Amino acid sequence: MAQPRKADSSVSTARELKGTKPLIRPSQGLRAVVIGGGTGAPVSIMTLLSLGMQTNAVVAMADDGGSTGILREEAQVTPPGDVRKCLNAFAGDHEKPMTQAFRYRFEFARNHTLGNLMLATLEMATGSFVEAIDVCEKLLDARGHVYPSTLDLVTLIAQTRDGKVLRGQARASASETALAKVWLESAQDCEPYDQAIKAIRDADLIVLGPGSLFTSIIPNLLVPGIVDAIRASQGKTLFICSLADMQGETWGLSAREHVEVLLDNGMGGLLDYVLIHSALALKPDDPLEERYYAALGEKGPGPVPLDVSDERIAAGIRPISVSYGDVRAIQARGPVVLVRNLVDEKRPTWHDPHALREAFQGVLKLCRLLPT
Repeated sequence: MAQPRKADSSVSTARELKGTKPLIRPSQGLRAVVIGGGTGAPVSIMTLLSLGMQTNAVVAMADDGGSTGILREEAQVTPPGDVRKCLNAFAGDHEKPMTQAFRYRFEFARNHTLGNLMLATLEMATGSFVEAIDVCEKLLDARGHVYPSTLDLVTLIAQTRDGKVLRGQARASASETALAKVWLESAQDCEPYDQAIKAIRDADLIVLGPGSLFTSIIPNLLVPGIVDAIRASQGKTLFICSLADMQGETWGLSAREHVEVLLDNGMGGLLDYVLIHSALALKPDDPLEERYYAALGEKGPGPVPLDVSDERIAAGIRPISVSYGDVRAIQARGPVVLVRNLVDEKRPTWHDPHALREAFQGVLKLCRLLPT
């Protein structure tokens, strides 16, 4: 008989951070909110929890691929996938049987995860996606709340840099060329979820990412009221740029271009800090790593880590480039940029949990939420 398999990187990150000492006391009441979706937001959630911050998540509702897409289309339910991933990250005990079962994926049953099926079934049983999330939070002993940015069924539309229009999050994320912009179909009919708005307004730290820029982070900002809530918050904002490109949507975009896209999608004047990965100490007039881009048959947009292996090039994993000039240009638009070596050496698309935790500590000190 076929057996379900585990399919969530949250477990590895949780094990890496297990035993780390919280730096923030519960009595301090410091609150964070992570805005995003996909596989990136859980990394920030678990890092913030390890530091002792009261943490919630606001999650995009545009997902229409894989198991989520099937349930959305055939069962007419709210997309559960990104919510399920964040619930996994909030789980009180990642080794608990219920938590393990929640993240099981059934390859013999259209690749559904049990968590997706539970959220969908509970929504149909109760008539409320919010109640479905609440039940799952209790089952997992969740250490924070997951809030959809909207409860409306939204559809993401994307335009590529060569002019093609793609309908749907799944098609946009798999674009053959980088995206130029995205928007929500009938955005005027979309309303924000009130608890998501409250979580953002009450936060001391608002974290965007890491994650897919156009299909996980920005769809939240396109929901009317979300950017207004960020503006109304007294909290500081942090954008964590992704480590590498494995999808078409940002293929070839530099870290500077990632930030510029974010600023042009409502975050202009609202972004305080940007965290970018580089394995090199940046300095003026850094040379390009010609071998890397020659293997891709193109000219590189800027310096990249010099330890990029031929195997990683062949696998289509491209570190997002950043140069000294990029940092200067980003800071000229307002945000403070922190460049750190954040990559997990064994898994080049994953953040090293301890390196990311240390970087978060630096941001919290700059925010004066931790003593220097």
